[in-house]
Amino acid sequence: MRKVNLTINQIIEQIKDIQGKNVDLEVTRGRKKTIKLQGVIESVYPSIFTLKTENTAYSYSYADVLCGDVSLKVKEN
Repeated sequence: MRKVNLTINQIIEQIKDIQGKNVDLEVTRGRKKTIKLQGVIESVYPSIFTLKTENTAYSYSYADVLCGDVSLKVKEN
């Protein structure tokens, strides 16, 4: 069981704050399957947010961030 440090509302606010910035995103799909993406937080909606990469747009829910399946790191310029 994972330890929860933030509420879903705090996660939504943090993602709103980094909207439009370059981020590194890591998605854990289970059993040593990890996807690493680089892109920009393009849109923030009530239930999901979208990440725009060079070729594709991906959407993730805030619950994915809350449970630790998705982690975000803002890239420093």
